Amino acid sequence: MYVGTLSFDLLLGDVHSLKQKRSVVRPIVAELQRRFAVSVAEVGEQDLHRRALVGLAAVSGDAGHLSELLDRCERLVAGRPEVELLSVRRRFHGEDDA
Repeated sequence: MYVGTLSFDLLLGDVHSLKQKRSVVRPIVAELQRRFAVSVAEVGEQDLHRRALVGLAAVSGDAGHLSELLDRCERLVAGRPEVELLSVRRRFHGEDDA
């Protein structure tokens, strides 16, 4: 079994309130869940209206499949014009991990 996680640090564009922030972040979270069947949520920076930290996790029996899935998720977020992807942190846990 392999577990992969991604943490996206996002800078939101023309956002001036937490309500506007939700209207940008929620569709990204929903699309990741719908297209890739991953667990995803806003996990940090909830009080800042122009920043968001989104966490994603997936499990697979095949390391190659999981790596490709994480790559596709990262490309989807990076391609969203309403956000700037400041950084991505990727973790990969395999059978050999203690």
